[in-house]
Amino acid sequence: MNVLAVIPARGGSKGIPRKNVRLMNGKPLIAYAILNANSCPAITDVVVSSDDDEILTIAEKYNAYPLRRSAKLAQDAVTLDPVIYDAVLQMEAMKNIRYDVVITLQPTSPLLTAATLNEAICSFFTSEYDTFISATNQPHLAWSKNENGFFPLYKKRLNRQQLEPNYLEAGAFFISRRENVTENSRIGQKVSVYEIPAQEAVDIDTIGDWLVCENFLKRKKIVMRVDGTAKTGLERVNDCLTLAYNLFGHDIVFITRVDCAEGLEKIKASNFPVITIADDEAFLSYLAENSTDILVHHNSDTAAEYMKALKRLCGRVVTMDDMGDGALFADTVINPLCETRTNAKNVYTGEEYICLRDEFAIAKAKPFSETVKNVLVLFGGTDPAGLTRKVYDLACSIFEKYPQISFYFVPGVGFDCAANGIVTDADKNIFVEENVQYVSQYMERADLAFTSQGRTVYELASLGVPAIVLAQNERETAQTFAQMRNGFFNLGLGSRVQPQTLLKAFELLAESDLLRQEMRKAMQKYDFTGGVKRQIQLILGE
Repeated sequence: MNVLAVIPARGGSKGIPRKNVRLMNGKPLIAYAILNANSCPAITDVVVSSDDDEILTIAEKYNAYPLRRSAKLAQDAVTLDPVIYDAVLQMEAMKNIRYDVVITLQPTSPLLTAATLNEAICSFFTSEYDTFISATNQPHLAWSKNENGFFPLYKKRLNRQQLEPNYLEAGAFFISRRENVTENSRIGQKVSVYEIPAQEAVDIDTIGDWLVCENFLKRKKIVMRVDGTAKTGLERVNDCLTLAYNLFGHDIVFITRVDCAEGLEKIKASNFPVITIADDEAFLSYLAENSTDILVHHNSDTAAEYMKALKRLCGRVVTMDDMGDGALFADTVINPLCETRTNAKNVYTGEEYICLRDEFAIAKAKPFSETVKNVLVLFGGTDPAGLTRKVYDLACSIFEKYPQISFYFVPGVGFDCAANGIVTDADKNIFVEENVQYVSQYMERADLAFTSQGRTVYELASLGVPAIVLAQNERETAQTFAQMRNGFFNLGLGSRVQPQTLLKAFELLAESDLLRQEMRKAMQKYDFTGGVKRQIQLILGE
């Protein structure tokens, strides 16, 4: 079967100067249509019909036959039908064949994929239709107008998903049997629309259309590899979700271990695509079968050989909070919490790369209070060092001395309050708040906080909440931000802190408004709002 693809492209565009030859994401606009046509095995010949020398030159460079259009057919009022008919006649005379099918491809639909075009052609071959017109289904509550005024084009007001199909011509392609291609028409008796994705249907007519298409063409396939459980905490999952929300427009998929139930549920709730794997070998198999532009790997302590394997399968590898030997082989390492290997060119550390959740972008610090009224206690995860219990015992013991102070305990998702004896005791102004979705609301009201030495210290600093810090483990003690110079009273490894030491630290801060005010000022010298943007720039390699 002989199939001709005709790409009509006039010069002299008025809305967007040199539209058909202007570079879009590094290629002339018309090149996308030519490349699509050349990628379809069923298409015999590809021809560009134009009156413009530059367009014809580019067509030839991209392996399409350059066919000069007569001046008569290049006039503004001329429709496509005679242009396509002319191209068919010239190509048939030149090739000494008769085509069976003629496809019109618009040069202004760069988002159309070769896969969609090829599927449409194959479907046309097996159908009884004379004509396929590309279209998108866009049901809407629509109105029209006549001499009597406006009237609805629907029978009943329904939600969009319940409306009857409403197909709009996309203009991306037009497939006709040869006998239906004449000087005045390309439509046969039996016509069908071929539905294509709305994204692929964009037809560039305005500058806005151009910007939309170019952004789509720049989008990357980004894989977020992260695990999170009640035991290990969900901070890394939250980090990746924050980045994913801010990488809007890119093709993002999450990969997590199937046994990481809490992290998996949180990702599912975000409505991002998520794929589960059993182990690292399964992940490598996925990468081998799926092209990936950028991998964001948020699991610490990668091994060198594992990272080398990732590098062979991905265009770019960015690893987060990675203290393993594999970090040396990644394209970029973002370790905002630990200032280690700072001499390595691929490592970025420090508070300027902290990725705060979106809720903190709109959270507001409360005015400074000379008296402490609300104390926030949050140690995240499962609190393996039992620090919540230490502070709970403190709260119970000092109620009579500080009756004006309320303690609010916000446990992590993996912490069993009942099993640890952490319960609300309103008589002592102790309140346990479980399953908190927006912790920033509690931080906004806090005058003082108890926390471990992870990401929460940056969240507290962003809202100017002085805090007493107890590290969960030795690794946390290596994180250098939570110090007095930045507004934190750091007691070191929490498991070694005695009740009397904890009491003295609390009394000192609760009774010294000047000290708390200085700690707040130390926190407020930082601006964490640019951390997400900086991480995204590193991820994209910009």
